[in-house]
Amino acid sequence: MKTAILIPARFASTRYPGKPLAKLNLPDGSRKSLIRMTWEAAQEVEGDQEIYVTTDDDRIRTHAEGFGASVIMTPETCRNGTERCAAALEAAGLDCDIVVNLQGDAPLTPPWFVSALIETMAAGEARVATPVLRCDETTYNHFVEDRREGRVGGTTAVFGTDHRALYFSKEVIPWLDPAKLGDAEIPVFHHVGVYVYTREALATYGTLPEGQLEKLEGLEQLRFVENGLPVTCVEVEGRGRVFWELNNPGDIPRIEQALREMAD
Repeated sequence: MKTAILIPARFASTRYPGKPLAKLNLPDGSRKSLIRMTWEAAQEVEGDQEIYVTTDDDRIRTHAEGFGASVIMTPETCRNGTERCAAALEAAGLDCDIVVNLQGDAPLTPPWFVSALIETMAAGEARVATPVLRCDETTYNHFVEDRREGRVGGTTAVFGTDHRALYFSKEVIPWLDPAKLGDAEIPVFHHVGVYVYTREALATYGTLPEGQLEKLEGLEQLRFVENGLPVTCVEVEGRGRVFWELNNPGDIPRIEQALREMAD
């Protein structure tokens, strides 16, 4: 299947303006922008995929082209990454069967997460697929701490036995009673903000109405769920790597710490 990896990035983030250009300290003493690190993560995915940064901001375009990325400009009216990917697909007339949306705030995304989604799509049953990662104790405690402090942390997902998504939330769901959990695995899954769509599903997205749940949660994937288009949750393994998205300025130290641990 012909695959294109798109990295949507916007400057005007409500919680963190200019986030794609934020610099992180790397273990070797260098500094790189968030968007460059995400683009480099895309390069590690197996296969021969075309990779593009897609944005509506000239500052991001100039920076991305400066480190060698191909860029597709999209309208300022795009409200989320999926709409931006759909606009890029149409604007550039990309020749591909499926599109990967690797959001520009997730430089720690392991390449095998993306490969697992591509393999799921190649099986021919899914129209939209996204990875979920079972929370370990550290990640779960980070989620709970963020919500307790009023911060928007990671997103969680619940899904049925057929792995079709039932709901995504910025709250920590399902609720856990520690007394009942015991030594069992934590039944909370971190939704990793990566998506793979068929061309048809991505084109359909822009024609669907924005639903109430999408508006309330601020989660673009809920548009598919609310309109009855199945989203397949693909469980992936961390393989000892810590995954964390950059949602707030306070997440930078967490990501820098994870990078140091990966380098050890």
